[in-house]
Amino acid sequence: MGVRYANGSCRKTRAHPMNASRSSASSTQLFAPGPLLLAGMIVVAALTRLLPHPPNFSPVEAIALFGGAYFASKQWSMVVPLLALLVSDLALGVLHGASYAAYLGGHTFWSVYACIALSVVLGFGLRGKASSGRVIGYSLAGSVLFFVATNFAVWLWDPLYPKTGAGLAACYAAGIPFFRWTVLGTLFYSALLFGGFALLRQRVPALRAQTV
Repeated sequence: MGVRYANGSCRKTRAHPMNASRSSASSTQLFAPGPLLLAGMIVVAALTRLLPHPPNFSPVEAIALFGGAYFASKQWSMVVPLLALLVSDLALGVLHGASYAAYLGGHTFWSVYACIALSVVLGFGLRGKASSGRVIGYSLAGSVLFFVATNFAVWLWDPLYPKTGAGLAACYAAGIPFFRWTVLGTLFYSALLFGGFALLRQRVPALRAQTV
């Protein structure tokens, strides 16, 4: 490969071997047994949203915390949960048609994805120290984050609520009945994901490769 300068001269250049090795390492990180299993568990958990469930009884917070806690690559810890959530949203759009399609790409949609990205970052606090007590605490914190962020977005964009302190309070009050399901869903899926993966790593040491 050559670079031609304004005076017509040409100088050969080549990719730095360090950059090439980093690119290769990054592209293969996801394909070790541990990360592959993590990704599979996250996608399966996300697709359970297609099953009948109580309102807001969802795996979305749990998969974000789980990805943030265990993927050695912080890049993949962010990408995999968001892609899994998108796949499940598209599947729900196909399943429910226009009634769900109106949600896709709307303000609430983006607030949920922003919240999941923040929850992945929150999950970084569990890296290497995902004890039962810490997982419960972080699950509760993630549930509160989801409740606060998504209901604020509803208040901000839904014309039903006046843009006043009273309107904001009314919006949060309307969301309280759903909050318990958010908490229960996050705790349930966190127990399945964190507990299941911890047991599998004990039995299959190869799963420790490329996971925290």
